[in-house]
Amino acid sequence: MNGNHRSRAASLALLCALFLTGPASAQKQGGVLRMYHRDSPASASIHEEATYSTVIPFMGVFNNLVMYRQDAAQNSLSSIVPDLAASWTWNAANNRLTFKLREGVKWHDGKPFSAKDVKCTFDMLMDKSSAKFRKNPRKTWYENVTEVTTNGDFEATFNLKRPQPALLALLASGYTPVYPCHVSPAEMRTRPIGTGPFKFVEFKTNESIKVTRNPDYWKKGRPYLDGIEYTIIPNRSTAILAFIAGKFDMTFPTEVSIPLLKDVKSQAPKAVCEVAPTNVNANLIVNRDTPPFDHPDVRKAMELALDRKAFVGILFEGQADIGGSMLPPPQGVWGLPPEILRTIPGYGPDVARNRDEARSLMRKAGYGPDKPLKIKVSTRNIPVYRDPAVILIDQLKQIYIDAELDVVETANWFSKVARKDYSVGLNLTGNAVDDPDQGFYENYACGSERNYTNYCNRDLEKLFDRQSMESDLDKRRKLVWEIDKRLQEDVARPIIYHFRAGTCWQPYVKGVTIMVNSSYNGYRYEDVWLDR
Repeated sequence: MNGNHRSRAASLALLCALFLTGPASAQKQGGVLRMYHRDSPASASIHEEATYSTVIPFMGVFNNLVMYRQDAAQNSLSSIVPDLAASWTWNAANNRLTFKLREGVKWHDGKPFSAKDVKCTFDMLMDKSSAKFRKNPRKTWYENVTEVTTNGDFEATFNLKRPQPALLALLASGYTPVYPCHVSPAEMRTRPIGTGPFKFVEFKTNESIKVTRNPDYWKKGRPYLDGIEYTIIPNRSTAILAFIAGKFDMTFPTEVSIPLLKDVKSQAPKAVCEVAPTNVNANLIVNRDTPPFDHPDVRKAMELALDRKAFVGILFEGQADIGGSMLPPPQGVWGLPPEILRTIPGYGPDVARNRDEARSLMRKAGYGPDKPLKIKVSTRNIPVYRDPAVILIDQLKQIYIDAELDVVETANWFSKVARKDYSVGLNLTGNAVDDPDQGFYENYACGSERNYTNYCNRDLEKLFDRQSMESDLDKRRKLVWEIDKRLQEDVARPIIYHFRAGTCWQPYVKGVTIMVNSSYNGYRYEDVWLDR
């Protein structure tokens, strides 16, 4: 890393220190934030789960090495600030990233935090530890890391096979907390221990989750809240009515649909609501190892059957985005521009022509009006999955596919699709950060646990590596566009739309920032306060 980068890191560290220790005259200490939760997470272990149903309630228990600024609406490398790391530097070859760690930080059980905890966490993530995660959905994030080494108690170094500037973006995600070395993975599933602003209290399956203020938090004066209580209410309408009635201070983040937002605005006009892109996309997953979906013509026909604008119109009243695997611009830094997107088969405006081609492909595969393909469309049993799955089933009827809905509870959904125990599914993919290194390797790399369709293109993976090493933003973006276009043309995991959704809070809730990746980027509510 050159001197400019070092001075930039030092400046960020100073800014963060000023931000965290500056005056807080307007903020009030105390009060419990009441929020509803959309469903019951499979466990409390962020590293073992693939959904922000776990991240949202438990991210406040932890810290990362680095984090995204909590008041920055859009994630970028320039908005990353120190957290458990006091500073970081790259070596001259950009293949070694060294963190100086904060001293005096304690785990919630009183034991001291050290570099050993950093090494233990990432050894488990890289499957190089005797302690094993039951599930490891983001193992591919660290394929480029050869090892994590320590130098004393307060220095940890990530040694890389090749340069990877965006490694910092992955480390800043809400999916990348540091775990304690002295606590087993099994215990972290049920009683997590962290260094964060809130301490775990209880998790009652299908009922509630509670965390309380950490009085010994290393960021002096934080958090302002005494605690957060999440009441699990899977029915969206019931949850919204409870919020309108004042039983909750805040909705589950980015979970209020556009139609329900109208109810909030009409019945609780003083509520503060924001609609934002979530960096979550709805996608069609097809198990390409199961006949007849091992036939490329059948997969292509299903992709051509999609009327993306109909999904957006019905579910979002036009307020959603159509794109490839990366978040569409302008909110997304890497998304395909419209002039490239419309050249990809299935993305053009002529849906009738697309479906004519799809029916021709299905007839070629042996299906027709008198011999439909009968399937089940599996999806997770919450509204944001079920609703688009119903529309998908209706659209597939247009090309001789007779489908029925198969709903799966949250606790089983990600395990089911990870072991390829499905034929066709409607899935939601939340990209933890707006960076190609996360999206491409996690969702499309050969052998990745999160590559639910078993798509594998070794030649394209070489381009994954090329874009990952590229430090020139414009050159990297063009490589990303080339990759994304190929993924859509290969019907790797057809993207239907990118979500926009609302978050609402009562007017006395202060300090909330809604981010492009608000669900995933480490938002911990440590700066939120109540002004009742």
